[in-house]
Amino acid sequence: MYSVLSPEGFASILWRDSSRVAEAASLMKMTAKDLLENQVIDRMFPEPAEGLENNLSDTANEIKTALLETIPKLQAMEMSELLEKRYQRFRKFGEFTEGSNV
Repeated sequence: MYSVLSPEGFASILWRDSSRVAEAASLMKMTAKDLLENQVIDRMFPEPAEGLENNLSDTANEIKTALLETIPKLQAMEMSELLEKRYQRFRKFGEFTEGSNV
């Protein structure tokens, strides 16, 4: 979660009603889908239907596959390019335009 405030705290401050946590989380754009759309994260790993705690090996394999795919690409970049891409990515966090929900 990338936030200075939890959804519960947000709801408590904004509406003085912590039960509106789902609405607050939606407005805060902090779901995995929101984070992916806003390029805060690179990928989502779906939770197994039977729950992560009941299927750790499949999830671990998905993460392993992603790392084996991504790490060589990052290692192939020049350090200056990698640092610049990271800098530019973090600079975009929190950007918005008037009337935008991003």
